[in-house]
Amino acid sequence: MFETSVLLTQLMPLGKVLLAFGIMLGGLRLRQPLWLSVLLGGLVLALSFHLPLAQWAKVVAFSMFQRETVFLVLIMALILFLSEVLEKSGQTKRLMHAATGFLSDPKLRLAFFPALVGFLPMPGGAVFSAPLVRDMADDLGLARRDTALVNYWFRHLWELCWPLYPGIILTSSLAGVPLARLIAYTCPCILLCVVLGWRFIMRPAVAHLQGEKPGQRQERNVAAALWQGLPMLIAICCGLGFEVGMTFFAPELPFELGIMAALLLAIICSLIQNRVGPGFVLGVLTDRELYRLVALVVSVLVFKDVLQASGAVEQLSRVAAGPGALFALTLCLPLLVGLISGITVAFVGATFPIILGVLHNVSATTGVDIPLMPYLALGLFAGFTGVMVSPLHVCFILSCEFFGADLGSTWRRLLLPCGLLLACGVGWFFVLTRLL
Repeated sequence: MFETSVLLTQLMPLGKVLLAFGIMLGGLRLRQPLWLSVLLGGLVLALSFHLPLAQWAKVVAFSMFQRETVFLVLIMALILFLSEVLEKSGQTKRLMHAATGFLSDPKLRLAFFPALVGFLPMPGGAVFSAPLVRDMADDLGLARRDTALVNYWFRHLWELCWPLYPGIILTSSLAGVPLARLIAYTCPCILLCVVLGWRFIMRPAVAHLQGEKPGQRQERNVAAALWQGLPMLIAICCGLGFEVGMTFFAPELPFELGIMAALLLAIICSLIQNRVGPGFVLGVLTDRELYRLVALVVSVLVFKDVLQASGAVEQLSRVAAGPGALFALTLCLPLLVGLISGITVAFVGATFPIILGVLHNVSATTGVDIPLMPYLALGLFAGFTGVMVSPLHVCFILSCEFFGADLGSTWRRLLLPCGLLLACGVGWFFVLTRLL
């Protein structure tokens, strides 16, 4: 009886955190805004750990105006603004048309269009590529379920490795790790997603084709492709270049400044290319999605600070008293939150503050210097797997609706590739622990 009581006492902090997650997920099921659900979950967490309401309000106010929050909000707003300009001006579609001439294999073009849209972190971006994929899939005689899977899977190849995605930027900020260094450890995810997608999604989809079916060949125009893709090239190349340059020549400056400068240059380039006026810019600025994302980033950072102020991290570190328990926590929490929320920013913001806090506390308690990067990579792989296999993922739901595919049978086709993706992430974790 005594041992049971001690075990329940040790697990109580984890139960309180899971209760906060349950509140957030319940809000999502009730179709409440994600930022509101996260904020409410943080309030429940604070109260369950006996943090006074007045202290919670102070933490919220401090979190909203600290440098980290301001920089992240500006970066997210600039990314979404750039995506909206490229989409509403038709530049993304023109880029796709210009790039078509370089792909003679129709199967490659099937994967290329959603992958290209995937370079821009547009909410629900799978719907943007869906009409282009549909036209090609109908020509090849693909089943609706297979078409939905192709559009969904290849849309998300870059999420853990592309420096414009909010999830990877938030991870970099929370962990205090330069973005370029973090991407160096997550880049195997691209190859894994391509291989798994081609083997388990594309090959079954085109198995009925006896040979390659040529489509109408577009003229190859390198100049047009480079011109239409110039804003994206500026955003990526300048973003990474500024960050590396600042690391060597101005390490005292926040690396976020380099990212913001690159995004501003990309936006200016796109506005000039498309010759848009103030009315167009005003229309983008009044888009509700921009402010919804801003609210989400703020609520995630508030949740992180509430975790610290409530003492939840210190109490959880007693449960995860060793590397084995820390491994299980890093694997399971992001996977669970990603599975139920279907959003990368949600699992990063809700679980990484816990994982990072526990990791630092375990290192301090045991005196063992636990390397950070393997756990960051494991958490990202686990959470991303949960996001990809989540039946609540917005891109998955919208793809199935657009193509008229059955949700249940389509979702079951994701289990095997996602399971293998998670297994490879675990294997990569052990490789990194040996190397570092």
